[in-house]
Amino acid sequence: MTVRISAAAMILIATTAGCGGTQAQNDAKLPPIKPQAASLKDGFSTMDRLVEAARKEGSLTVIGLPRDWVNYGEIIDTFSEEYGIKVNQVEPAASSRREIEAAAQLRPDVFDLSLEVAVANAPMFAPYRVQQWMDVPDHLKDYGGRWYAGYGGYMSIGYDPRKVAPPASYQDLLKPGYSVSLPGDPRQTAAAFNGVMAASLSAGKAEAAKGVAFFGRLKKAGNLAANERAATVVVDWDYHNAERAAHEANGWKVAIPGDSVLSAYYVQAISKNAPHPAAARLWQEFLFSDRGQNLFLKGYARPVRMEALQMRGTLDAEAAARLPVTGAKPVILTIPETDRAKTYLKKAWAEKVG
Repeated sequence: MTVRISAAAMILIATTAGCGGTQAQNDAKLPPIKPQAASLKDGFSTMDRLVEAARKEGSLTVIGLPRDWVNYGEIIDTFSEEYGIKVNQVEPAASSRREIEAAAQLRPDVFDLSLEVAVANAPMFAPYRVQQWMDVPDHLKDYGGRWYAGYGGYMSIGYDPRKVAPPASYQDLLKPGYSVSLPGDPRQTAAAFNGVMAASLSAGKAEAAKGVAFFGRLKKAGNLAANERAATVVVDWDYHNAERAAHEANGWKVAIPGDSVLSAYYVQAISKNAPHPAAARLWQEFLFSDRGQNLFLKGYARPVRMEALQMRGTLDAEAAARLPVTGAKPVILTIPETDRAKTYLKKAWAEKVG
């Protein structure tokens, strides 16, 4: 039997074949993939090629990311489902310092660190500038691209309104009836350390000696609780207090008093020895995308690109409306200020607070 093909069909076949050939030729013209390159353009040319390279690696190892911390559970699941990449979570409760100590043994691909730990260990990280690099403020990123802030928060006062009046200032916590707690030992826990510094904030300046003296006065007044369970007030990051307020039936409230507020950001970094370098870079692109930043916001953290999202109309307005309201000006401690303050706390806390 003879099969007859019309002229139109012949033209269509020829056109399709030509398109296929052109596409193959275009792919052949692209430079080879460089998984350890310092940008998407230099290493992969396109997001599609980055995704393809990451999928071939198949997995990503993260460290120090509790699933209930700033919505990391949903962030991890969304990334894994979106790209078909298995996320291995090691030592979720690891502190920033522990992440660095465990890196040689556990070999994470990426880190989530406090600013001072990231700065001190910058040689461990591979330079990589995400596509949204220009949206990250200069003072919150390494010029060489080795680390860059992803999300942060404001120090706040969480309180039980059934038992205490809303505090208008940190000084109110010295009044009878308040039972105040920090989220840990300020000599060991970053949130507790910043709680001490926040209590000292005046005219945009924080002083360790004033903060330690304040908590010494709290203890002398009988207002310093042994732990959070015994407290009616917890000085902690607003993303912790806000999440507690959203889930507790007792009506937990959050206050950010004063005209200035202590702020801090956690930074992201890629291990220089990442076993999955393409997946590590895809993870960063995801975290700094509009979608990733809004997922941090959903966890009550303040995404570093928040201003850019607002300007472009891509901010999750509903999630933003749930953040504690404040008109206070954020103050971020410099690395030297942090180092001096921590040195003072190590010497003075036991003596003046116990």
